[in-house]
Amino acid sequence: MYQSIGFIGTGSMGSALARAADKGAAESAVLYLSNRTPAKAEKLAGELTRARTATNGEIAQGCDLIFLGVKPQMMAGVLAELSPILAGRTGRFVLATMAAGLSCARIRELAGLDCPVIRLMPNTPAAIGAGVVQYCGLGAAREELEAFAALLAPAGLVDPVPEELIDAASAVSGCGPAYAYLFIEALADGGVACGLPRDKALAYAAQMVAGSARMVLESGRHPGALKDAVCSPGGTTIQGVRALEEGGFRAAAMDAVIAAYEKTRALAGK
Repeated sequence: MYQSIGFIGTGSMGSALARAADKGAAESAVLYLSNRTPAKAEKLAGELTRARTATNGEIAQGCDLIFLGVKPQMMAGVLAELSPILAGRTGRFVLATMAAGLSCARIRELAGLDCPVIRLMPNTPAAIGAGVVQYCGLGAAREELEAFAALLAPAGLVDPVPEELIDAASAVSGCGPAYAYLFIEALADGGVACGLPRDKALAYAAQMVAGSARMVLESGRHPGALKDAVCSPGGTTIQGVRALEEGGFRAAAMDAVIAAYEKTRALAGK
């Protein structure tokens, strides 16, 4: 459905989504990339099959779907520059925002337009097709939302959620990779402390986390039941679990999600 797709901002998330869209777009579609550092957009365009560079203004003027890959504190300035161009358009277009804490209604307000807005919360594993992208819309037709989901399907799990839940969803899967990387690093450090070479300890820890995640997703069993299946009576694993519980592992993980959620709400002034 979307034939011209623009990305204003090609940082970590913007580039991850552009990679997904490069695979998910129609054969005749074209991606347009812009960035404050043009060389960054040029490099990404050279790595994709259907992308070319453009200015913010050119994207605002001609794209059907416009991804706003800018930080929340920069959004007002970017939309202030684009607003006159967008207001002069006669055809329909959709704005897609991934800025934490900024609602669809707020994006409309900053743009000064009642255009369709899709709000999405992706994570960095979307760059390798193993990510999570939650999304919701305001003023977007069902066909536009379905086309949006199909476009980003190569990113991984693309899931619609009500906007009132998107901040909580982001606190789990959007911020979660950082927590997972910390866990992997800590496990590898433990292995090194026990005598494993660093490269092997890291490979074992990362593959174990990847495999355990697949077990949760594919078995349909509760994580607690899967944990119990590893813990033999009087065995080694239950002693490791005891050590994690003594360190407040689960409470710390819950607190991390809640802290990220509260920060997102603070960015929204709530």
